[in-house]
Amino acid sequence: MANPFKSTAESLKGMGITLKNFFSKPVTVQYPEQVRNLPARVRGRHVLHRYDNGLERCIACMLCSGTCPADAIYIEPAENDPGKPNSPGERFAKVFQVDMLRCIFCGYCQAACPTGAITLENNTALATYTRTSMLYNKQDLLEPVGTATRGAALAWEPTPPPEAKPLIPDFKGVFDGWETTAAAVGRGNLPLEVKEPGAPKPLRKAAPVVPPGDATPKALPGSTIQPADEEGQS
Repeated sequence: MANPFKSTAESLKGMGITLKNFFSKPVTVQYPEQVRNLPARVRGRHVLHRYDNGLERCIACMLCSGTCPADAIYIEPAENDPGKPNSPGERFAKVFQVDMLRCIFCGYCQAACPTGAITLENNTALATYTRTSMLYNKQDLLEPVGTATRGAALAWEPTPPPEAKPLIPDFKGVFDGWETTAAAVGRGNLPLEVKEPGAPKPLRKAAPVVPPGDATPKALPGSTIQPADEEGQS
């Protein structure tokens, strides 16, 4: 037979939790009549951005599609028309689809993009009545011509300090070799401008060349690891 005192104590404990939350503010809202204020950096609907000159930032490098853990992005690349290019690169995204039913809003696509072409803005009103409407095509994602909004969303505020370099440089038409990514340059026919003199130093020295027949291992320059002796001990 169950202990009546223990059962009574558990009941009183449950009633205490009920009374504690009875006078608390409700955690639910009557959506969509009521909308919560979301944090500025919340990840919502995807946006494909343009440069200020109207060209699409996307160069169909496939990095966003490759890094997506949910396999939610599908891209079909196409070659740019030299006379009327869609993007500053050799290719552009002829087809760009995002399956919002598969997307987990991790932001990997935004982090992997070398040109800042795709971002997750704070538009979270994605409710719909059909599954097919959750497949966003390029015309649904690409911002209209003349409305380059990258950096205009609250997710990019506050303004970084002056000494902080931008992660995604704007399309300058010149490859400086340091701050501008090769993907943002375009077709590779732009002049080269090196801002710092001299070539960059190698990360490490090359290993010494062992002549044929000489199996004696050599220590790398500056290495603290010494080769093993004849008995196989270091």
